[in-house]
Amino acid sequence: MARSDRHRSPRVAVIGLGRFGASLARELVARGSEVLGVDADPRRVQRYADELTHTAAADTTDEEALRQLGVPEYRHAVVAIGSHLESSILTTALLTDFRIPRIWAKATSRQHGEILQRIGAHHVVLPEHEMGERVAHLVTGRMLDFIEFEDDYAIVKTLAPDEAIGRPLAESGLRTKHGVTVVGIKRRGQGFTYATQETVIHRDDILIVAGETRDVEDFADLT
Repeated sequence: MARSDRHRSPRVAVIGLGRFGASLARELVARGSEVLGVDADPRRVQRYADELTHTAAADTTDEEALRQLGVPEYRHAVVAIGSHLESSILTTALLTDFRIPRIWAKATSRQHGEILQRIGAHHVVLPEHEMGERVAHLVTGRMLDFIEFEDDYAIVKTLAPDEAIGRPLAESGLRTKHGVTVVGIKRRGQGFTYATQETVIHRDDILIVAGETRDVEDFADLT
């Protein structure tokens, strides 16, 4: 039985095949998406021609060129141009004019990202900044992994603190004391499972904890 449209991998136009764009495009293909890779440099296009579903060399600031490639027909598009601000902005503006429902755009600075959002990008990513911020948290803290979302909210992977060991979550009162929620747990030799109020924490358990960024940072420092 064919999968429903809701579960079918999307067709994605990736514009800009530099390090970030090419890596993203190849990962999308590996996940089952049909990917159109577009870049102004024919050498880059040739390099990834055998790995992506479709590739084309074109001036991505040229509306007619993008129309000939069928870009307006895509519902998902990524502007992965990082080194040329003008091209990044003009390309994003064209995709907005095409009314593509989901546009992601790479930014090289927060100011660049703000411009991209103002002209219509639905999602802006700052790969270098976000990775640097994430690694800084791992280097300076005791957490095993860290992901921060908007509005100062984060999820961390960390070991269980002594105060939680041997007690059900409801009894330990971690949410009341520290303002965090344990949403998952991994026991040695087992996979991650959802945490409930009845879950008893063991020493060496790995916890997935969610909450405001400062709260989850402080909680990870308890280990």
